[in-house]
Amino acid sequence: MSSALNILLFTIFGNQSERETILFGVFAFIIILFLVLDLGLFHKQAHKISTKSALYQSMFWVTISTIFGFFIYKYDESGAEGAIEYFSAYLTEYALSVDNIFVILLILRYFNVKEEYYHKTLFWGILGAIVFRAIFIFVGAMLIERFVWLLYVFGVFLVYSGIRIYFEDGDEKIEPEKNPIMKFCRRHLPMTADEHGGKFVVRESGKLFFTPLFLVIVLIETTDLLFAMDSIPAAFAITRNPFLIYTSNIFAVMGLRAMFFLLAGIMDKFYLLQKGLSIILFFIGAKMLLEIGDIHIGVYTSFSVIIATLTLSIIFSILVPRKSTGEEEPEEEKQA
Repeated sequence: MSSALNILLFTIFGNQSERETILFGVFAFIIILFLVLDLGLFHKQAHKISTKSALYQSMFWVTISTIFGFFIYKYDESGAEGAIEYFSAYLTEYALSVDNIFVILLILRYFNVKEEYYHKTLFWGILGAIVFRAIFIFVGAMLIERFVWLLYVFGVFLVYSGIRIYFEDGDEKIEPEKNPIMKFCRRHLPMTADEHGGKFVVRESGKLFFTPLFLVIVLIETTDLLFAMDSIPAAFAITRNPFLIYTSNIFAVMGLRAMFFLLAGIMDKFYLLQKGLSIILFFIGAKMLLEIGDIHIGVYTSFSVIIATLTLSIIFSILVPRKSTGEEEPEEEKQA
């Protein structure tokens, strides 16, 4: 009966339990429902998203993500430990999304995308992220199941990423023309210079043309894949359960768009968050490498470190003024 039910409730997870199959069904229903409602009902017409609306959406996705974590605690076999792993992976991805938001904002400004098209562009960008991250996570889970030593490769990569991000100056620069996929699109696809009312593809004289917004989507997708190179190995360092990794990752990504509209104008205020993220990546990578020497750091300790680091990064960003990169010249010197 149990195996028949598992076949009936078809799952893409290799060793997923019956309960996780049902929970994944709940997760998929929530994501699909709100994607359909979002594009088909709430945002049929292009318009600028207000800060108030972004705040409500952010609160909604945080609430939904938290409720799902409670479901894991209550109904999944992993219980409290699984819920803590879920929240640890969720918080790590959510925090890493702040850097992603800043780069997305630079891309949108680089292409002079009108603010009323931000929502639609981010919607399709996030939809692509849902698909590509699923591929990343499940291929990664398959490889790790066969080659356990890959976890230690991830550990080294996360330690390196943590050190690299810590010493970066935080002044993000984007060079879309150097992106190989962008070069391929410009060279091989028929392009139009007009945005055509926010469309991605248009037909002119019986021929299909791609608009600049299509290039923006391409660039956002490739950028997200680069960010996933940090966040997904970090999630595997927290838990090896692909169900927990994927659900926490996608809930964080779904909240990314609302957080974008909420934080776009004030992200520079949390300038120490990048340092906090680097410390988290270093800690998670080190935690994974310590397991080589049979030294295990518990999930509750990991969760506490992640929470404390993020909280202190935000508090100190607010309390400690950011040093200016250069002093302005006195007015008398400018006039001299």
